[in-house]
Amino acid sequence: MGSYTDIFKKNPLFKGVRQDEFLPMLQGLEARKKSYKKGSFIFFAGDEIHHIGIVLSGAVHIIQEDFWGNRNILARVAPGGMFGEGFACVQNAKSEVDTVAALAAEVLYLDIDKFVRTEINAGKYASLLMGNLLAIMAEKNVFLTQKIRYISQRTTRQKLMAFLSDEARRHGASSFDIAFDRQQLADFLSVDRSAMSSELGRMRDEGIIDFHKNRFTLRGD
Repeated sequence: MGSYTDIFKKNPLFKGVRQDEFLPMLQGLEARKKSYKKGSFIFFAGDEIHHIGIVLSGAVHIIQEDFWGNRNILARVAPGGMFGEGFACVQNAKSEVDTVAALAAEVLYLDIDKFVRTEINAGKYASLLMGNLLAIMAEKNVFLTQKIRYISQRTTRQKLMAFLSDEARRHGASSFDIAFDRQQLADFLSVDRSAMSSELGRMRDEGIIDFHKNRFTLRGD
C-alpha cells in the first residue's frame, strides 16, 4: 500500500491520521485491493454493500440504468475518491445503483463494520474516521443537490449552462477540462446525446461557448 500514500494523505476519510499510522489502520480495517477492466461492473443494483471503496487508479461511474438500457451517470469517482459509503453504513441495505469501472481501475476496500469495533486495531481510529465519514457524506449530499439542479432545468441548453457555469466556478477560470466525454456528459445531464451535441454547436455559433473535445471555454458578451 506504500505506493498509494499520497492518495491516503489527500483522502478526507483519513484526515488527522499520521502517515506512520496508515498501514496498521488499513490492516485493522482489513483493507484489500482489487483490479477491474474498463467497463466491468463493480457493484450491481440490488447488491448488499458492506465495504467502502476507494479508487486508487482509473475512474468509477455511479450509474442508474433502466430496463431498456437508458443510462444516467450520477457521479464520477476519480483516484482518491470514495463510493459505497452511504449503503455500507446502513445494515442490510441494498445498492440502488450500479457501479462501473469507467477506466481500468484499482479499488481499495475497507470493512465498514471495523469502524465501530473497539476490540481491533481500527478501534482507536473509529471516532476520527466516523467524523470524517459524516463530513464526506454531507459534501456528497451537496453535490447531489447540484445535480438535481442541473437535471431539473427545462431545456438542454439550460442544463448545459448550469453545469458549465459551475465547472468554471469550480476551476476558477473560464477555460477548463471536464471529466466526461460527450456520451457521459449526456448521461450525466439526462439528455439525448444528439440533441445535446446540436445544442452545443448552436451555443458555439452564437458565441456563448467554445470547445474542443473535453476542453470548454465560456465566452462573455
